[in-house]
Amino acid sequence: MTTVAEGTVLWEPPVALQERSRLADYMRWLERHRGSRYGDYEALRQWSVSDISGFWSSIWQYFDLQFANSYSEVLSGDVMPGIHWFPGATLNYAAEVFRNSSDRHPAIIFQSEGRPVEYLSWADLEGKVASVALALRGLGIDAGDRVAAYLPNIPEAVIGFLACASLGAVWSSCSPDMGSASVVDRFRQIEPKVLFAVDGYRYAGKLFDRRSTVAEIRASLPSVKHAVLIPYLDSAADPAAIGSATTWSTLMNERAEPHYRKVPFEHPLWVLYSSGTTGLPKPIVQGHGGIVLEHLKVLALHHDLSAGDRFCWFTTTGWMMWNYLVSGLLVGATIVLYDGSPGWPDMNALWDFAARTKLTMLGVGAAFITSCLKAGISPGASHDLSHLTAIGSTGSPLPVEGFQWIYEQVKADIWLGSASGGTDLCTAFVGACPLLPVRAGEIQCRCLGAAVQAFDDTGKPVMDQVGELVVTQPMPSMPLYFWNDPDGTRYRDSYFEMFPGVWRHGDWIKVTPHGGVVIYGRSDATINRQGIRMGTSEFYRVVEELPEVLDSLVVDLEWLGRPSYLPLFVVPRPGVELDEPLTEKIRAAIRAALSARYLPNQIYAIAEVPRTLSGKKMELPVKRILLGVPVEKAVNPDSMSNPASLRFFVDLAARLHE
Repeated sequence: MTTVAEGTVLWEPPVALQERSRLADYMRWLERHRGSRYGDYEALRQWSVSDISGFWSSIWQYFDLQFANSYSEVLSGDVMPGIHWFPGATLNYAAEVFRNSSDRHPAIIFQSEGRPVEYLSWADLEGKVASVALALRGLGIDAGDRVAAYLPNIPEAVIGFLACASLGAVWSSCSPDMGSASVVDRFRQIEPKVLFAVDGYRYAGKLFDRRSTVAEIRASLPSVKHAVLIPYLDSAADPAAIGSATTWSTLMNERAEPHYRKVPFEHPLWVLYSSGTTGLPKPIVQGHGGIVLEHLKVLALHHDLSAGDRFCWFTTTGWMMWNYLVSGLLVGATIVLYDGSPGWPDMNALWDFAARTKLTMLGVGAAFITSCLKAGISPGASHDLSHLTAIGSTGSPLPVEGFQWIYEQVKADIWLGSASGGTDLCTAFVGACPLLPVRAGEIQCRCLGAAVQAFDDTGKPVMDQVGELVVTQPMPSMPLYFWNDPDGTRYRDSYFEMFPGVWRHGDWIKVTPHGGVVIYGRSDATINRQGIRMGTSEFYRVVEELPEVLDSLVVDLEWLGRPSYLPLFVVPRPGVELDEPLTEKIRAAIRAALSARYLPNQIYAIAEVPRTLSGKKMELPVKRILLGVPVEKAVNPDSMSNPASLRFFVDLAARLHE
């Protein structure tokens, strides 16, 4: 196919869609209730980031949140971090979910490689949530207690989370494809009292028994008083295999009436993990109220989801998109879960699923779209996708060719909502809009209430050129805090060190003259594979534990329009050669301790790792060199203890860009 130019309009929203959209309805509501009329989306957006209190209070009122106590003010505090939202207000995430109960459409549709399609009604979901909440209370779980889950994307995970939320307990989950070391690094920080886990899972037609891994995780978490085994791989799985444990069916023994504890607006809802380049993964705490407001805004107004829609995002429970998907229940949509490989038995697996379940919106990682393109499939020709009206894309930048493939091989009249955000806020900063056209290679807009700008190195906003993605005004889903960071030092250092009082996210971004956005990948050294971030320090702990390896360096290269490329550089011990057996040993260690998703594309032997005068690994300068930045602009040799070590990376960059 002949590639279209970046910025070419590929889709215009039909007038009927614009007029019936929830965003248009919200704009009419503002005119009726606030006397404010906005002629287009950009005028509305500018108001939303200039009148923070007015905008977020309008979201509260438009969606008619249910609360026990109202708020005294929208936000208090002057400078980020340190902003507090809706002081005095009390509500509950799960209560907001079940306001949408209906017998007209299911709450959950589920399929896995090992199970046929299942349907769960709203009444059944609420009943199961109430039973699990009662059982958790019986296990001593109260508001503020942590519950951890080592679960795939299955209905039991949603039920467990909502049960925790109903009690005011704090949820945290990891996918069972993660190794025990990575899971323990996360869960040990928050000291959970209860651990949910499966006995194993099926992926790409293969069975993965995780009972020994679960037992290892449990033994490493002394805070866990109770374990709950969900027999997913084997219905007769013995809970004794993971130590003394109860089974999921036991939790369902007693029926209970639903009960939702109203908690303060900033009461912790869940802990997500986003890895920096040093230390343990950051345990990010987000609150009931902030997530409810933000997810109502983005799912209803930006994705135009409502009751009756069937909403799926292909994800694991270790990615923030799982939390995002579950919040589809907040707008009354049916959430559609898929557990398995998107490429097994071939790249049509998700399209088969979309057709079978009559999805209205399918969200995927950008890497999936490019993989479909390379596989040469044409889902629109081979499947009935008549119900599918929107496709979401996130996780990494989607190139122009990916946009074009959707419109040529899926549907010409589809709404492609590319988006970018992060675990840190569990939302998109920039994303879809039902009032705007879709342009090749661009995200449609900066989202409402998200004061996104591109900053140059001096901290000044720039237009139509690449800069640091920053957010200059607070958002309610920003982290309440990091767990075990009592004075907030790690939180401030993570986002506010470069530009005090301004959130610096760590992405390269360009804002186009017509308001679109292009993301160019990470500006820091964090590894981003299919939207799930991993800190380089986690790599080093695994790789450098091997006796054959003295030192190592890893970077994630994200070129716009090219697949992510993850090279690992190792310094072998004297007399050790990086041969095929050692290469496979390194890969096996990464697969076991982290995940197969983080396997490097290539492993190189180097003489030494570039380091600063103070001994820090120079990940970001190496990354910039490999992306094609001239060495004299990427690093100051006078700041290095071993500037000659850069020659290898300069030569490699030349080969990569041939």
